[in-house]
Amino acid sequence: MEIVLTKNSKIKNVDFENLEFGKIFTDHLFVCKYSNNNWGTGKIMPYDNFLISPSARVFHYGQAIFEGMKCYRSDNDSLILFRPDENFKRFNKSSTRMAIPEIPKNIFFDGLTELLKIDKDWVKKGDGNALYLRPFVFASEPSINASEAIEYTFMIICCPAKSYYGNQKIKVKIEEKYSRAAKGGVGYAKAAGNYAAQFYPTSIAKEEGYQQIIWTDSNNHKSIEEAGTMNLFFRIGDKLITSPTSDSILDGITRKSIIKLAKDSKIHVEERIITVDELMNAQNKGELMEIFGTGTAVVILPIKTFGYQKNDFNLPDLKNPWSLMLKKKLNDIQYDRSAEYENWKLKIS
Repeated sequence: MEIVLTKNSKIKNVDFENLEFGKIFTDHLFVCKYSNNNWGTGKIMPYDNFLISPSARVFHYGQAIFEGMKCYRSDNDSLILFRPDENFKRFNKSSTRMAIPEIPKNIFFDGLTELLKIDKDWVKKGDGNALYLRPFVFASEPSINASEAIEYTFMIICCPAKSYYGNQKIKVKIEEKYSRAAKGGVGYAKAAGNYAAQFYPTSIAKEEGYQQIIWTDSNNHKSIEEAGTMNLFFRIGDKLITSPTSDSILDGITRKSIIKLAKDSKIHVEERIITVDELMNAQNKGELMEIFGTGTAVVILPIKTFGYQKNDFNLPDLKNPWSLMLKKKLNDIQYDRSAEYENWKLKIS
């Protein structure tokens, strides 16, 4: 691997206490290119703009996928990656669906670990603090022929992050018109276009006072799928319910971790279809206790209010919500305060 270090670090100019998510990036990035049916040699270099052809296929046919990961700093200064093998598997699953060549494991992990060793000072201690990692790949071949590309660029960039929504509880809207993904489509992949398609209906929801959308199935908008950037969990009575993954629902790594932690905490978990009618019935009976989202950026995010058919419904204020209990268990693992689930951690020395 070729390594070129920056001569002027930006870190001294960064206010780590007041970060806007996704706006500030570390000093270096990793890049590796694919051509002639092979991935080349990776390179770490100073973070900067780069030239790309206006005819690059990514601009015209949307061949691009990404992952979201976090690196945490423990109290003893170890750097911890949380379940990176799951991100790697999902990255290549997304690539396959978008007709992008899979990235070799050594390139993915060597790029990640070397980049973290170089930019380690950007990973700060403390709950809520992390370095968000964004591996992504896009079709960089200069051609507007409507077919998959033969040249690609894989990159990893990093940005320091605090809690995505802070400690606030958010307000969401159950969508009745627009769809995030259709059966047989690319909803399970972290394809860039999935997120672009969400922006317009989400902007409408924001104008109505909501932060995110609860997406429903594309056939008749009766079954709940996921939220804009999160998988969803519903506490109804003494059960925790989450929709099963499918070709229209992202297989969230935080989601599967919370399912495991909940089961180990003797919580009854059901992975099954949950309908809007069931949710409303539970709300009307006073049995709907919690809704929370899970994801890399948000970790666990409690939902205070949901909207449906122009009405808002508030969730009760609980003294000991499952969401906060599970978030603490997960954070203790991520920051290496817990000796449990050591196989979920990759420690960078």
